Parts: sequence; C-alpha cells; structure tokens
Amino acid sequence: MLIAGPNASGKSALALSLAEKLIRAGRPAVIVNADSMQVYSTLRILTARPDGGQMARAPHHLYGHVAPSERYSVGRWLDDVGGVLAGLEGAGQLPVLVGGTGLYFRALTQGLAALPDIPESIRGHWRGQMAKQGPGTLHRLLAVRDPDAAATIRPGDRQRIVRALEVIEATGRSILTWRRQEPAPPLIDPATALRLVVEPDRAALYRRIERRVEAMVEAGALDEVAALLALDLDPDLPAMKAIGVKAFGDFLDNRIPLEEAIAKAKTETRQYAKRQMTWLRNQMADWERLGPRQAGPD
Repeated sequence: MLIAGPNASGKSALALSLAEKLIRAGRPAVIVNADSMQVYSTLRILTARPDGGQMARAPHHLYGHVAPSERYSVGRWLDDVGGVLAGLEGAGQLPVLVGGTGLYFRALTQGLAALPDIPESIRGHWRGQMAKQGPGTLHRLLAVRDPDAAATIRPGDRQRIVRALEVIEATGRSILTWRRQEPAPPLIDPATALRLVVEPDRAALYRRIERRVEAMVEAGALDEVAALLALDLDPDLPAMKAIGVKAFGDFLDNRIPLEEAIAKAKTETRQYAKRQMTWLRNQMADWERLGPRQAGPD
C-alpha cells in the first residue's frame, strides 16, 4: 500500500489508521517512511515525524535513522527500503509506505538508474566552489559544460547543480546520459499495489499548514533547530535545508523577530506543498485520489 500527499494533507494519519485496522483484522501491517526529511534524527518536530505515541500504535521503519551530517539520497533510501520490504515479506507483514517525496515513490515503482561513484576530491571541489561562488555562477558554468543538464535544473538549486558538475567532471558524460540508462527493476510492481494520493482542497491545506507551523513552535521546534545548528554542519547538507531551519535559525541569531520567522516558515511550507501537488498531479495521474475528509489530521 502506497500513500502520497503534500505536507499537512493528513496522509500520515491515514496510514496509521489503515495500519491499525489491518492489525485488528489479523493482518500485520508496518508503516514505512517515504519522506526525505523524516529520515533525519534531529528533526522530529520540524519534519512532523511520528511521535512516540503514534509509533507505539503500529510498527514504523526508516524514521529518524540518518544523522544530519550525512548526504542521504534516493539511492540510499531505495537500498534501505529494499531491505525492509524483504524482511516484511519474509515475516508475512504488509508494508504501508507513506510520505511526500515523489522521487522516492517513482524509484520504488519504476526503478532507479545507477549513477557513478564520485571521488571525494571532486565532491569536495565542487562543494567548495558552490560555497565560494554561489549557484548562479555555477549554473552558468554548467550551461557551458553540460547545457542539456543545465536546462533541466533551476539556477538556485544548489544540490542538483553540484551533482551535475560532479558527474560530468568525473565521467565526461552528462548526468542525463546516466539517467537514461536502463534502470534496475522496481521493488514494487505498481499494478499490484494500492496507490493513494491524498489531494486536499488548497485553501484548507494552507490553513492546516498555518496551524501546524504554530504547533511546531509550541512543541519545541526552536530547540531542535538550535541543536542542529550547534553541530556546525555544511549548510548545503540536505538536513540543513529542512523547512524552517533557515527562518528559525535567523531568529535564534537575533536577525529577525519570532513572528517573522514563523511567517517565513509558513510561506516556505505553502510553497513546498504547492510544488508537491504539482508533482503528484503530473507524475501520479493514475493513482487513486482521496479528499481530505478521507484522510485525517497531519
């Protein structure tokens, strides 16, 4: 069972409700994370990761198992989830995969083309160049070295720009060429899986986002951000790009008032949810749609 949806859509509540019903009916069910931010150990509140009470109601896997100092990727998630699925199948347990990361679901059901290993010296070089020169300059450089790849990447997308430059320097081939290779077989045949997209009314979703951000602050999100920033990590690491880290970090450093930080976190969450809904509409058009009343609080 696969459940996708934007932030605050109610998908996690739906997954937990369905898992509990299956367990009560004698069919062991396990919830498996398919969200790229909920993997990080230090960001439970800020990423709306299930809390202890929720995790006690049904088994959960791949939540909070990655240190924020790591560069976790869709390829690593696919390796991790493959091991989890194999174990669940052997134990006769039903996986309920839930999350908002469309790339995870696409890799799960369509496979993932293998990308080359990049020498650490090349990685370090381009991370350093990004820190010194910024995404605009490196995007222009990428447009010279790999114009086809540059055309598919937003000029402000630091991670994808660096990745494309790494690949063409290490291999002499465009990252697009590598991605066109025949992917490994998918771990789940989409024809045999129940695939659900929670598709809320946009105005209602935005109201839920407003409430969620405020609740996060009340629950201790500022302490989480302070703990993360105290690690003094590379700002280009994925965990450092979690929604709210920049805004709340600015507040903690006395650069902006709390009200402004909250407003920025709300805006950033709304913008991200809008991008998620566009992806779900375009890339998961054949999945069954559920309205917000069929989901639950998230």
